[in-house]
Amino acid sequence: MACDVIVIGAGLWGSACARHLAEMGADVVLVGPAEPADAATHSGVFGSHYDEARITRRLASDRDWARFADAAMSRYSVLEGVAAKPVFHPVGALMAGVEQGVGSAFIRETVAVADDLGTAYESYQGEGLKARFPFFSFPEGVRALYERDGGWINPRAHVAAEIALTQANGVIWHQTEAVGVEESAAHVEVCCANGARFKAARVVIACGAFSKAETLLPAPVPLTSYARTIAFLEIDAAEARRLQEMPSLVYVPPGTDRDSYVLPPVLYPDGKTYLKIGGDPEDHALDTVAELKDWFRGGGDAAVAAMLAAQLQDLMPGLACRGVRHGSCVTSFSPSGKPLIYSASERSVVLTGGNGAGAKCADEIGRLGAILAQGGDLAAQGYDADFLP
Repeated sequence: MACDVIVIGAGLWGSACARHLAEMGADVVLVGPAEPADAATHSGVFGSHYDEARITRRLASDRDWARFADAAMSRYSVLEGVAAKPVFHPVGALMAGVEQGVGSAFIRETVAVADDLGTAYESYQGEGLKARFPFFSFPEGVRALYERDGGWINPRAHVAAEIALTQANGVIWHQTEAVGVEESAAHVEVCCANGARFKAARVVIACGAFSKAETLLPAPVPLTSYARTIAFLEIDAAEARRLQEMPSLVYVPPGTDRDSYVLPPVLYPDGKTYLKIGGDPEDHALDTVAELKDWFRGGGDAAVAAMLAAQLQDLMPGLACRGVRHGSCVTSFSPSGKPLIYSASERSVVLTGGNGAGAKCADEIGRLGAILAQGGDLAAQGYDADFLP
């Protein structure tokens, strides 16, 4: 089977890239497995979107990430139009941190970017902050920026909606793992785990941390991937009602320059409602595909989850928690802190490097990957970054 472009990776960025390519008129094949039924026994690749909630907001300490988010959020309604369940939950988003000392750059730079781009926000401190957001107990010296139009997205629903739009344009989704890419002067050929082979003029590698696989690209992707643990604190229906006005939160505690994030009450497929918190105390690099798979199968670090749960209960001292469980995720960083969107060869395009901020921006990042795969000029899109490694 021959086509214009093969997109490898059916996650947040790959599905968005395939959708935009199809809408540009390209003949596209999407290759990538669905979410495994049992992560603990799965032997293939994983995605980091296997969850019900990711924070979304335009407020950011970097101009490009703020603009990615603005562009993507403006198109959430398109995804909602085909989604089986809501994609975007506009509960508001809070960015909190100190204005002096260690970690103060977070709030200072976020304010500067918001003011530069004209992003609307409300500012709170001291008693005003406590009165406006009584769920939280921030220490003295913390300033919080509130974006009314922020909130959270369901990444599973986001991916499903992108794929639905892709399929509506005639794209076939092959739910198998790509295990190799062979490039020649005439075409590129993708070899799959189920024995299928696909030929195209170009291929887009949008496999998240697994883009580092040696068989996919002619040269290694300059990507550093870290193990991340997420803690889920179960609450009952009464507590969920009490917290129904709670926004999403990104918080840099005093004395540190590492942020934590908190999601408000979210109903999960197991029928339980959880608050989610993430933000590991240190970085643990995963250098090989085997290490990535082991981490995803293992379900995270229990000690880190306990620390995160304690941190959330300190931040929300009245929280009635019924229990804590934990999960694993991976965050991949590029040298520049921006997405990697570049041609690795004449026929291969790289689309990876979420830098911990990629979920909310997926539709825009996917669009940029589609432009490059079609031979377009990313410099004409008006971003500060060149997206090169």
